[in-house]
Amino acid sequence: MLIISVLALLGSGLLVNCEKHSLTYIYTAFSHPVKLPGIHEFTAMGLLDNKMIDYYDSTVQKKVPKQDWMKERLQKEYWDKGTQSRQSKQQWFKVNIDILINRMRQSSNETHVLQWMHGCQGEEDENGNLQFERGMDMYNYDGDDFLSFDDKNQVWVAPADAALLTKRKWDDVTALKDYTKGYLEKECMEWLNTFLTYSKQQLKNASSPEVHVFTTKAKHSSNVVLTCLATGFYPKEITLIIKEMDASSITRME
Repeated sequence: MLIISVLALLGSGLLVNCEKHSLTYIYTAFSHPVKLPGIHEFTAMGLLDNKMIDYYDSTVQKKVPKQDWMKERLQKEYWDKGTQSRQSKQQWFKVNIDILINRMRQSSNETHVLQWMHGCQGEEDENGNLQFERGMDMYNYDGDDFLSFDDKNQVWVAPADAALLTKRKWDDVTALKDYTKGYLEKECMEWLNTFLTYSKQQLKNASSPEVHVFTTKAKHSSNVVLTCLATGFYPKEITLIIKEMDASSITRME
């Protein structure tokens, strides 16, 4: 009698839907330095399917790759421009946190946090081409939703009263709304496609998955435990099918 045990080991990253993909950028700024290990006054990171691909913080002040394929495929000019952009955003956050503190009549001695997240999500069609599904551009202040962009109607949404002034100003700037919509639906999707192509090429060049089958003794001498170990299928889920064979062909491992 055979007792079958199946072990499928996946990579350590997050599993993603094989038909939907996303590119997201997250910025976090504190009103003043926080003296805690690993916490910086300003951080920014890019995520492809929720996996970090680049990183910047106010200590190092340099945009760096977090995936080998990002380092290999993107030229020095990309990282230099990215560093300049992140440094500029760091200053923008510092100025706007001060504006919000004054507007909301808060104490400048307390720690306040401003966050910005923007990006896009696409879904593969029947031909495998990635089509725009939705965009996101939202701000959060001290843990509460502050302002977000309604991509469909091209208006800013202010769930917080303190954001109404900003909403009215930004709604009056047609160029800003057009740029935001264009970035989410076009430029972001172009980068998403590019990064997916680079990352998939690395997976193609990676080692093939490995499958090992071995037997061990069972509690009862008339039984055999057959174990199948499958590894190297990151990042997607797998379906493992085991077909029954002639039991007489199985050799015990002593």
